Amino acid sequence: MAVDDKHISYRIYLVAVFIFVMAIAIVVKLTNIQWVDGDYYRKLAKQRTVRNFVIPANKGNIYSADGSLLATSIPNYEIRFDAKAPKTETFEKYVKPLSDSLATVLDKPSSYFQKELRKARENKNRYYLIARNLSYTEYVKIKGFPLFSLGAFKGGIIVEQETVRKHPIGKIAERTIGYDRIDPATGVEVGKGIEWAFKNYLNGKDGKILKQKIAKGQWKPIRDVNEVDPIDGYDVISTIDVFIQDIAHHALLKQLQDYEADHGCVVVMETETGYVKAISNLGRAEDGSYYETTNYAIAESHEPGSTFKLVDLIAILEDKVADTSTVYDSHNGVVKYYGRSVRDSHHGGYGKVSLARGFELSSNTVMVQAVYDNYKSNPSKFVNHIKSFGLDKPLGLHFKGEGRPIVPHPGDKSWSGISLPWMAFGYSVSVTPMQTLALYNSIANNGVMVRPQFVSEIKEWNKTVKKFDTEVINPKVCSPETLKKVKAVLENVVKKGTASKLYSKDFSMAGKTGTAMVNYGKAGREGMYYASSFAGYFPADHPKYSCIVVVHKPNTAKNNYYGADVAGPVFKRIAQKIFTDAPSTNKIKKLDSRIPKQDASYDKYTAESNKKMNQIPDLKGMPGMDAIALLENLGLKVKVNGMGKVKNQSIQAGTSISKNVTIVLELS
Repeated sequence: MAVDDKHISYRIYLVAVFIFVMAIAIVVKLTNIQWVDGDYYRKLAKQRTVRNFVIPANKGNIYSADGSLLATSIPNYEIRFDAKAPKTETFEKYVKPLSDSLATVLDKPSSYFQKELRKARENKNRYYLIARNLSYTEYVKIKGFPLFSLGAFKGGIIVEQETVRKHPIGKIAERTIGYDRIDPATGVEVGKGIEWAFKNYLNGKDGKILKQKIAKGQWKPIRDVNEVDPIDGYDVISTIDVFIQDIAHHALLKQLQDYEADHGCVVVMETETGYVKAISNLGRAEDGSYYETTNYAIAESHEPGSTFKLVDLIAILEDKVADTSTVYDSHNGVVKYYGRSVRDSHHGGYGKVSLARGFELSSNTVMVQAVYDNYKSNPSKFVNHIKSFGLDKPLGLHFKGEGRPIVPHPGDKSWSGISLPWMAFGYSVSVTPMQTLALYNSIANNGVMVRPQFVSEIKEWNKTVKKFDTEVINPKVCSPETLKKVKAVLENVVKKGTASKLYSKDFSMAGKTGTAMVNYGKAGREGMYYASSFAGYFPADHPKYSCIVVVHKPNTAKNNYYGADVAGPVFKRIAQKIFTDAPSTNKIKKLDSRIPKQDASYDKYTAESNKKMNQIPDLKGMPGMDAIALLENLGLKVKVNGMGKVKNQSIQAGTSISKNVTIVLELS
């Protein structure tokens, strides 16, 4: 018995020692956790239960010069269904009413939704897609449907929201407005156009809010205030005029379709300021339709052809090596340099004509002789004129992807004996349409070359943050004497030269036609095609706008390909549509005349906007632009979905106005 007691005592001691050792280990571990690794574990716990969430800043809008909305951000909703969330009796009670309601909005039969919802329930699908790309109005409507109105935990509704960028005027000028987004394949931010170039102004700064994790994976704010408040992006006011943009877009589109051309561009620029009032870049798809994909006017550098002859004329007159009256023999339309022939488009040439007449008729032989004879001993002098016009380097626009000009210089590897004569009629050099336009615009602007601009100012509501004033590239491209002669010759091109088909005795225009062979050295004649162009300004006596039109690869089998026939009509249509009542009318509008209907509409709007309102007005049926202006004057933020007149508003009429509240308008 004593032996058994002894064994029991040993066991008790052994257990006691083990417990003591474990207690020591626990104390050591707790001490280690509390004091040695305490900071690490406290930080880890905080990371898992407390987190900073990003509050996206509202992106600024892009407006046209006339106040039209070109780009805006609107909420886009996706609704899904957690089929396990509702109780069985709740699901059975509401599945048919929910299906009936969904059928009225989503254009599918009720039976379809009943079948799919039950199938999701059977498969225990916790993320079944109901609908995506919903507007705010559609989202609110569906959220109030049977079952979904019970909320996320009882009704199973899952709502996901994202902000999407919309262009209310559609595809017009889409490439110039551009985009700024994350490439899903690489995760890298990419963009084009105004959206990308001015993203630092448009995007604003995201805020942060601290939230704590609670039951069922939900997070709630720890404080009533944000850690960092979001700062909304500024609005960008572009130079684009929607009226002129619409004219230019459709004039170019019609000509591309008529000539089955590959692609083309048109730019209309305000002479004094350099503000681009319209720009359209259209390329042909496989199905024959045209859409904006590349900003050809800025990015496409190519041999310009005869529009480059303006450089010849200015250089010759400035250096006084010849005058407009100097006579040249066209040699039956063919002259040779180093075994290579320069030909006139008119078979047999033009006989003996003056330099001015040679320019008006776009005679290659005359212009090449005038340049070669006077600069062959010092070709650098001619090339320096090109450089003085800034044609040897990019314009330095805000947009990325500007085409690289090519201007050879004596001593370069590419320079040869034919370089100088070929440059004289627009070959061996490469410039963008925008560069050519800048040169022609300088003549219209009395010799002052200005940089083309697409944005006039940055605004925060009604406050100007930054203004983009006119930038002068070259204050004097030529002397007043040269300018006077060049203007007269450019006007004669339309009156009695290659563009005489465009002439109207009631409306003056000036410019130069161009027809260039492209890819003539690649794949033989099969790879070659024509680029037709016209650059000029209007009205010729007091220029208000300059314009360039370039059409690549017109169908030569169907129609001709000369600049006067392909590009010229686009120029004329734009000029006359801007300044006349109708395309078929040649009389200039009385721009200072009063329009009673317009005055009455303005007076009505002014009276409404001047009222001191303390309630949300009824906006239904009001034009979208008027509604936006009215709401912004009341201190509200506005988001727009669609275009046209107001169909629905997210805040009902009669609701008291609270400053900085966002109201969503659905237009139709």
